[in-house]
Amino acid sequence: EVESDILRRVRTLLRELDGHHPACQCDRGMLRWTLHKKIDQNPRNSSVLVRILVKELERAERGDFRHYIIPLLHTLMYTLIKAPCISEELCGRVYDFCKRLLTLPKPFCTIGLDYATRLKMERTAPGMLYQRMVISEQSLKSDPYPYQEKIFIFADPQLLSEAICNALATDTEAARVSQSPRACMCYVITHTMQAALGDGCDIGGLKGRLQAMPSRDVEHWFREVVVAVECAGSTGSTDRGQHTARLEEIYRALLNSSQAGNAPLAGLQDTPLPNPNISFHLWTEDDQLWKELVLFLRPLSQSCEPDCLSQELDNFEIQDIISDCDCCEQTRFSVLSTDSGIERDLPAAVEEPFAPCGAETEHSRLHRKGGIKKKPSPLESVAFLQAGCNSPGVKPPVKLQRRSGMPLDPAAPLQRLHTARIVLLGDDRVLGRLAQAYHSLRKRETRRVFLTPRLNLQFYYIPVVAGQPNTLAVVDHAASGQEELCEVAGYLGRADPWYESNINTLCHMIPKLAAMPSSPSKHLVTDLFLTDVIAYYVRMAMQPVCFQVYSVKIFFNDPAQEPAEDVFLTELCTQGQDSISPREFSMTKKKTTLDGPGIDLTVTYRKVVVSEREKELDMSLRSTGLVMKAIPAEEAEDLVCLNVTITEIIRVNNLSGRSFSAVANRLKTRNIKIRSTEQRPFMVHLDKDSRRTYRNVISLEVSPCLEPSYCLQKTRTMKFNLHETEDVGLVKYMPKSLLLPINTFAGVMQ
Repeated sequence: EVESDILRRVRTLLRELDGHHPACQCDRGMLRWTLHKKIDQNPRNSSVLVRILVKELERAERGDFRHYIIPLLHTLMYTLIKAPCISEELCGRVYDFCKRLLTLPKPFCTIGLDYATRLKMERTAPGMLYQRMVISEQSLKSDPYPYQEKIFIFADPQLLSEAICNALATDTEAARVSQSPRACMCYVITHTMQAALGDGCDIGGLKGRLQAMPSRDVEHWFREVVVAVECAGSTGSTDRGQHTARLEEIYRALLNSSQAGNAPLAGLQDTPLPNPNISFHLWTEDDQLWKELVLFLRPLSQSCEPDCLSQELDNFEIQDIISDCDCCEQTRFSVLSTDSGIERDLPAAVEEPFAPCGAETEHSRLHRKGGIKKKPSPLESVAFLQAGCNSPGVKPPVKLQRRSGMPLDPAAPLQRLHTARIVLLGDDRVLGRLAQAYHSLRKRETRRVFLTPRLNLQFYYIPVVAGQPNTLAVVDHAASGQEELCEVAGYLGRADPWYESNINTLCHMIPKLAAMPSSPSKHLVTDLFLTDVIAYYVRMAMQPVCFQVYSVKIFFNDPAQEPAEDVFLTELCTQGQDSISPREFSMTKKKTTLDGPGIDLTVTYRKVVVSEREKELDMSLRSTGLVMKAIPAEEAEDLVCLNVTITEIIRVNNLSGRSFSAVANRLKTRNIKIRSTEQRPFMVHLDKDSRRTYRNVISLEVSPCLEPSYCLQKTRTMKFNLHETEDVGLVKYMPKSLLLPINTFAGVMQ
């Protein structure tokens, strides 16, 4: 009966992937969540679910239902990580299936290789995947596995309602304070013991023993378990039996030898997977993202107030981000130095990048204020910058619209022990802000490398459209539908069905949960659902879809005003400007009577064709406005280009007199220049955001945004090759375009 119920739930989940949505619309997006929660209530059913999922995967492979494979595989791996104990035979079947995926194209082979590598370690050291996930997400101190992760949720308060922001802040804070480092260490110990020993583990006695221990002893046994698992899983040479014997020794030593083996066994019990470390941020400052990343790498001292942020960041020579603060001015003292003055001659202990900032350490650390800092060689700088680019170290093929799969970064000199997972909530406008912030971050890293060699940066996107948005949201696209404000989410949903099923369904669910009246049932639903779905998304979605960022240079009708430079991700829109002088108004009224509404424009662009033979064209026309869209309306469109629609006004002479008609001219291009021949100004809107509106514009130039590190190296190369137009030397192997990667479960399904 249990097996048939689980099979029915899995088949319902697969039918949803085929577009057959459940009869109750409130169940959309909750099928995967309810399936895993049912297994959590009875951990013994984990093996049943894994066995059913393996059979469904093999059936999808035989029947060539490839769109089932990745959703089933993610569901299986998440179940396997949380399961208290899975037999070696069952793990072997999953491992063999993942190896067979290596013969399929991307993203199947990429995901299959990743999961096969993990399963190989899990078969040798059961519980290793759970242990590593908890250690990194909770930032537990562990020398064998020193990685740390943190989830940053950013929401624009001007785009989302106050109720949504308050609900998300409350839920994430409740998830953060619900567990302590000691509790997480106990979870790791009990889960690892149960995964290795199975029914032979007295889980009740083990939990009671750990609860009665002082924290120091819990940390000791935690380190023993972590070392045993890492030694067995990392090398791969240890036999599973030897690893089980080692853990059994720790288990008997942890319990009294009289207790071990004598207590009645209660069978497999669930060990919860703690919520990851999540912080919620209202995005109010332009450089807030960069500041939070710096503080993640270098937390403030406990005694340091937020106003003294500059004093902490000064140690890393990043004082420029808060130069506007009055409290950041510090007196510089002359220090007599007795060393050679060369930084590489310093002892190794002095250059520890993450040394503590305590008072004793400050006195013992060698300071060289006012000294000459050794400038890194160009090759070292480029290695840092290339490692931070979210694209392979070669020029991207121009035909691919969205590239998926993990970028192959060159090995950075410093090991990246920190991973920041940035989750954006909102519509296309918040992604436009993200493109701005990411471009600014890359430019800052080009000038002074700090985050790139130390931090692994991942981006995630959850579309949210409020039912009754704020005033700003009403101003933006008052007549536009939800589809137009969520073009990126729509494209990701078409490219990845599992993203559509689990993430796009949150678009309306989050506002509904936020609008629920405060009650115990509301907290039960939101705490279990929202935090779990966000955690599932960031844990399992590892395949980025890369979107081209475009740069725009804007010229104004005032010659004294400097041109403005900006970037956009989804859309650029122009329209006529109403506020003009009385003299211009009289001339415009007379010209409108003769030539029709709109203004005369000269458009110069490079036409994009499949053969890659770009041809520069120009045309003159009268137009009331144009729209450039970077996100294709159909997933079949596979060209990296802008889809430009220009509304042209055509004069028609007939017997009844002169009339005008509007015709839509459509073209595909990557580089385009638009100029008002009458010097009449117009307005420019970026990424559908009314806050990013430019007025009194007479000309603009749009092109793919270049990676700042490429521009830096290109400039250096041009100094020695003044007459060279093509990329030569190291520049040939650097990513040229700035791509914004957004993680999904499958990338782009071929």
